[in-house]
Formats: sequence, structure tokens, C-alpha cells
Amino acid sequence: MQFLRHPGRLFVVIVLFLAAAVLIWQPGDLSQMQSRTAAIVMMTLALWATGTLPEFLTALLFFLAAVLLHIAEPVEIFAGFASTAFWLIFSGMVIGMAIRSTGLGQRIAGFLGQHLDRSYVHLIGGLMLVCTLLGFIMPSSMGRTIMMVPIGLALAERCGFRPGSRGRIGIALTVAMGCHIPTFTILPANIPNMVLIGAAENIYGQHFSYFNYLLLHFPLLGLVKAAVIAALIILLFRDTPAPAMAAGSDDSTAEGAVGGAVDGAAEAADDARNSRRQQTKLIAVLLTALAFWLTDSLHGISPAWIGLGAAVFLLLPKVGLVEHKQFNQQVNVALLMFIAGVLGVGTVVNQSGLGQMLAATLESWLPIEQGHDATNFFSLVAMSFATGMLTTLPGVPAVLTPMAGELAGVTGMSVTAVLMTQVIGFSTILFPYQSGPLLVGMHLAEEPVKHLLRILLPLTLITLLILVPLDYLWWQLLGMF
Repeated sequence: MQFLRHPGRLFVVIVLFLAAAVLIWQPGDLSQMQSRTAAIVMMTLALWATGTLPEFLTALLFFLAAVLLHIAEPVEIFAGFASTAFWLIFSGMVIGMAIRSTGLGQRIAGFLGQHLDRSYVHLIGGLMLVCTLLGFIMPSSMGRTIMMVPIGLALAERCGFRPGSRGRIGIALTVAMGCHIPTFTILPANIPNMVLIGAAENIYGQHFSYFNYLLLHFPLLGLVKAAVIAALIILLFRDTPAPAMAAGSDDSTAEGAVGGAVDGAAEAADDARNSRRQQTKLIAVLLTALAFWLTDSLHGISPAWIGLGAAVFLLLPKVGLVEHKQFNQQVNVALLMFIAGVLGVGTVVNQSGLGQMLAATLESWLPIEQGHDATNFFSLVAMSFATGMLTTLPGVPAVLTPMAGELAGVTGMSVTAVLMTQVIGFSTILFPYQSGPLLVGMHLAEEPVKHLLRILLPLTLITLLILVPLDYLWWQLLGMF
């Protein structure tokens, strides 16, 4: 009965027995090392998917088990700590601290609130549109999430939504999902997109046009999916904005004024001027970082190192805007451990060959045959979707792109069409652990990750049952088959 009341625990126990079976009997062509890897990864993903243990603790258990069982070299197990995604998250934390401490978040929220706080529908719909459009000018979904979360929280405060309230959770979900999921359809806006085009260029000499990629994916997987996400959030987390309940002034720095007292007013005026100077400096830092992000194709500097440069500047004594005490108190070490674990799992799966074996198994199971375009299309999307649940999203193009030539020959589709089916698969997210930006968004908002599942589950069903068939018809109209 205890397990019936906690189905997540029952699922973990079932996966534990399956992992033990894999470890003991080594099914199929798995080597001993691959069996160990599969068992550890199965348990890790089950714990993350159910939230039975805190995410960071599951990550630490993964590190410990992987090292003790020698499933990979330490440099591979701990590869997450050296990844650009890890350092982009770290730098984003520092930028978020600066946005909050200077009052810039409240100031931007005040501007957005004048247009969005008329109703909850306006609020969620408008915020979703802003986050999606930001994908056209800022190339990193992690960077967009980190920049928008403090603004979204300030907007929630302006609308009278307290921590844990439906309205605040809805805003956190809107920012986390809006900055990430619809932007898979914008070529340079997400890491899996960049892995895909890089691998396709190296292996097949394929070069994708920005406009053609946008035309193929954005109408349905971008605009329509963004509208579906907003509708689900409005339906499941509906609340009523109450701006009068929020702190009155858009300029939060004026709160320290003592009414009617000359000394208090002068002190408040000094605080306001100092705050404006800090906000101006922060805006200059953000615009400089944005300029480098937009021109990364020219100078070749990774968005992570641009963000880290901005973070280092903001932490400098006397020059920066984030105090060392504030940094020590607010840096989220648990989140960093979790993200490093997610990235480490993806690296280990790819290095062990498990991802390729999964893809090859799916290829043999799925009904793929020349002349059956619809069946082939849905099968390739299913292959990409299933692979993403094991390798996480950036691992999908790394695993499937080398197989695209073979799949093109089997299906009779062009290599380009086969490659593009990956986008539909890795933009369909079932579990939060698959996506770093979603996890980061909810953790930065200090709202439980489990709320993501309430949106991701119905969104996945709607995508697979409605949007994917519509996408097939759209591809036919564009002459992809």
C-alpha cells in the first residue's frame, strides 16, 4: 500500500531490479563495462525522473558509482564540470544576482507589467512571446533563461504572486519553457541545434540555411507549440494578478524613504541615484555580453566564456556589482552538482557506445522501408525522441547524425530530411532531466521541478498526436518528400 501511494518509489524499485538483471546477465551484445554503465544510468535516470532523492544527491551517487565501478575515465565521468554549459550556468547565476541586487529586474518588470498585468492570460501570453522572440537575438537558451528568470520573478512580485503561489509557478514555467522549447526552431538558439549542424557539416558537408530551417520548423514547433505551452500554463496554474498588492513603485530603491522627513528623503534620493548608476553599469555589461553573443560566428568565442567574463567583472571588488558575501550566500552549489551530473551521464552514455546501440536497436524495431514516407517520418521522429530520454538532448544529434546516411538509404529520404527529423524528436521533452535550461529555470526561481511534469506530459501527448502529424503535412507541402 505504501508503494501505491508513492508510485515513483515503486517505479524506482522496478528499475532497480531491472538494473540488477542487466548487471548480472549482460543481455544482448553488451560487454561487462556496458552492462555496468547501463545499470548505473538506468538508476540515475529513474531517480531523476521520479524525484525520489534530491537531484544533486542523485548526481553525487552517479559520480560515486561510476568511479567505483570504473565505467569510464574520471575525465569523462566529471566532464560536466569542464563543459561550456556548466560555466554558462555559473556565470548566469552571477548575472542574476546583479539583476536582482541593482533593482534592474524590478525596473524591467515594471515596464512589462504596464502592458501585461491586465489579466493572467495577457501576462503568460505576453511573457511567452517575449521569451520566444528573445531566441532570435540571444543564441543561448541557458543565457536567456538566466537573464529572464529574475525579471520574471520581479514581475510576479509586482503582480502580487507570493513564492509557491500558482501565479508565480506559472511565470517560472513560462520563462523556463518559453526561453527554451520554442527556440529549438531557430538555428543558432540552442546547443542541440548547434551540435546537429556542426556534425552534419563535418560528416556530410551539409550546410543549413537559417531561413529554410526556420520555415521548416518555426510555424508549428515554434509558434503553435509556444501557444500550446501558454494555454496549458493558463489552464493548470491560473491566478489573478493584483498589482495593487505588490510594492508600489517601479523603482524599488525609493522604498527606503522616510515619509516627510528631510534627512530620510535625501538619503532615499542618494540611494536612488546610486541604484540608477549601478543599473546603468549593469546594462552596459549586459549589452557588451549580448554584442559578443550575437557576433560569436565572427570572433569564435564560446557564449560560456563571454558569460564568464561578464561574471568575473561583476565580482571584482569595488568595480563589480555583486558583493562577495552575497555570492557566497546565493550561489546554488546543488544546482551546479546536478547539471554536472546530467552532462556526465550524457558523456558516459556516448563514450560507452550505449547510445549507438540504442539507436541501432530502434532502427531494427521500427517499421522503416522505402516508399512509405509517413511511416518512415514517424519512425525517425520516434527514434530521436527515445534517444533523447537516454542521452539527454545534446546527445541526440551526436548519436544519430552519423547514422543519417544509412537511414537515408533505407528510407529513400534525403539526408537533409533525415537530419531534420531529429529536431522534432529532441524538441519534444518528456522528463525534466533531459533539459538543462528547464532545470536551471525552475531552480533559479526556487520552485519545485515537479511542476514541469504537469506541463511536459500533456505537451508531449499533444505534440506526438497532433503537432507531429501536422508537421508531416507541412513537410509535404514544402516538398521535403
